[in-house]
Amino acid sequence: MFKVLTKKELSPGIFDCDIEAPQVAKKARPGQFIVLRADEKGERIPLTIADFDRERGSVKLIFQVVGASTMALASIPVGGEIQDFIGPLGQPSQISADMGTVVFVGGGIGVAPVYPIARAVHELGNKVIGILGAKTKDILVFEKEMRSVCDEVIITTDDGSCGIKGFVTNGLQTLVERGEKIAQVTAIGPGIMMKSVVEATRPLGIKTIVSLNPVMVDGTGMCGCCRVQVGDETKFACVDGPEFDGHLVDFGGLMSRGRMYREQEAVAKDHVCNIGLGR
Repeated sequence: MFKVLTKKELSPGIFDCDIEAPQVAKKARPGQFIVLRADEKGERIPLTIADFDRERGSVKLIFQVVGASTMALASIPVGGEIQDFIGPLGQPSQISADMGTVVFVGGGIGVAPVYPIARAVHELGNKVIGILGAKTKDILVFEKEMRSVCDEVIITTDDGSCGIKGFVTNGLQTLVERGEKIAQVTAIGPGIMMKSVVEATRPLGIKTIVSLNPVMVDGTGMCGCCRVQVGDETKFACVDGPEFDGHLVDFGGLMSRGRMYREQEAVAKDHVCNIGLGR
């Protein structure tokens, strides 16, 4: 069992939790993820690591309540325990001291898992620019953290309540138009957002890395649920990723697979709402 050390609601339905998991924290590296099960009747869900504290032995998760499993996770109070917490899983981000200018694009709660990668890249002496996108200012997360590790931060909101009115691609366009020499873009967020970023960088020839979080069960490559087409190869996001060359990812197939269980997810969520979580 893994204790919830801290918990706060950043905005309606978006939670920041620190979980006591010393062995995971000891080995975690930027870009990796964990798989957890809220209780003994829960399903296994993957969440990208938003931060880790090796001395404290804790792992930070940022998640949004979207279905039955995240509802169950959000219901666990401080001092309560998570049934299973497995990791770190996946391949860590590939970073070095000679990367040049790297732009990190985070959409929605995707800003949180961008943070540890941006921090590591910045600590190696590279120039780091962050583009943070949200529907509205009220659900913008990790702005303070990103500002602490970026040479520059650009904010975009769909409604114009903060920063540039528009999407993260508008922020990227701003950099291109001013002549910023971008060596790499790393994007994390909803599939449609990452696809938009990829299509914006493709004609410019800018290397673009995306972090994928498809349907996943075991996290070890055995079930095959997280398979994704990358160029001419079928990859498994849990063991080959979660990061891939965005220009090679079949986003159509990725997003289609992500919609496969919407009906079942809706039934499960309604069931939880009707019977309660028992906490």
